[in-house]
Amino acid sequence: MSVPVTPPRLIPARWRKLIGSLAVMAVLFAWIWIFASLYDHLPQNRLVHLVYFVALGMGWVLPVIPLISWMGKADKPVVR
Repeated sequence: MSVPVTPPRLIPARWRKLIGSLAVMAVLFAWIWIFASLYDHLPQNRLVHLVYFVALGMGWVLPVIPLISWMGKADKPVVR
């Protein structure tokens, strides 16, 4: 006797976007808090500050890319 295999339950796109949006905001908040507190330990040099803020201003995107791609997945059609 074989047990019928049920397809895994997928999170609808609407919920993925809500969860992902909240997660992106949480990542940004943590990113800003951590690196703003590290600013006090930098040497007083304008070039160092420029490189620090440019790198960190663009660097938050890397950890968020997998989350954004997960949010953008299309719903699979239900086959019955």
